[in-house]
Amino acid sequence: MASPVLQTVPLGFQWQTIDPFLFCVHHLDHYPAGTAEHGPAASLEGRTLGQDFEGRDGWRMYHGQVVPGFPAHPHRGFETISYVRQGLIDHADSLGAAARYGRGDVQWMTAGSGIVHSEMFPLLDRDGPNTLEMFQIWINLPAADKMVDAHFSMLWDRDIPRHVVTDDDGRVVEVTVIAGSLGAAEPPAPPPASWASRTEADVSIWHIVMDAGTTWTLPPAASAETVRTLYSFEGSGLSIGGEAIAASTGAVVDATGDVELSASGRVEILVLQGRPLGEPVAQYGPFVMSTRAEIQQAFDDYQRTRFGGWPWDRDDPVHGGDGQRFARRADGSVERALVA
Repeated sequence: MASPVLQTVPLGFQWQTIDPFLFCVHHLDHYPAGTAEHGPAASLEGRTLGQDFEGRDGWRMYHGQVVPGFPAHPHRGFETISYVRQGLIDHADSLGAAARYGRGDVQWMTAGSGIVHSEMFPLLDRDGPNTLEMFQIWINLPAADKMVDAHFSMLWDRDIPRHVVTDDDGRVVEVTVIAGSLGAAEPPAPPPASWASRTEADVSIWHIVMDAGTTWTLPPAASAETVRTLYSFEGSGLSIGGEAIAASTGAVVDATGDVELSASGRVEILVLQGRPLGEPVAQYGPFVMSTRAEIQQAFDDYQRTRFGGWPWDRDDPVHGGDGQRFARRADGSVERALVA
């Protein structure tokens, strides 16, 4: 019987993705104790501040100077999906909206016609450590929807369903269902203009944790055109359809039938699947459009309008030290992450 594994690729810092996905990075930073300014209580000497991706001592400042993270930067033409498993993210944007999320939450942001936002990683524990683990995923917008109004949705941890299977020996497979239903697990809806909001797109984002010794069958996708990639990013001992998969490996699999996953050791897998848009992609830095002319227009528009300006007193705002997760919209309305 033919293997369902169509292709494998080793995982680096940035993972290879397939249409409609554009980008995926798994951040795992073991930050030390935090300062009063919510930066690391450690020397920054020897780091290339503003461009620190080396991972010295197990953590990075990225583009941050005081607080780790990504100060104000623009986007147009696609969506960002930030799934935070550990730690907190402080969001601020050119619409005047703000959010603090993490500890299992997901922010799904439609950049659309243009937005400037910052994503900072405040280190709130003064005694440390302050581990941050998150996935940053970019998914393309259809050409017809690239100039919709910018928008973000919060998928709070308590609202994201889990599909849990326990075998007779008490071993567990748990699937966090961020997008795309699985069994009875139906996640919150993506933003309205998202490719993922269309049933025919067959977009799913699942995080699978398999105990050692478990077996679980991945069901077929809804469309014969769906492309499904499994990223085995933590642990080892995964087999897909009987084929052993090395640790830290991405595997494109046949999505048209059942695929048996088995784990001799504890493993974690991120699944990205979707029916490709099949449209031209022109990308330059933070802009993803359909033509080079549209990319040039994006630069011109950003230089002219700054996508609404920046209503904050710094490029890297953080939202205090109390740890409460919230989202404040541009209209002033506030939602909070209630703890179950």
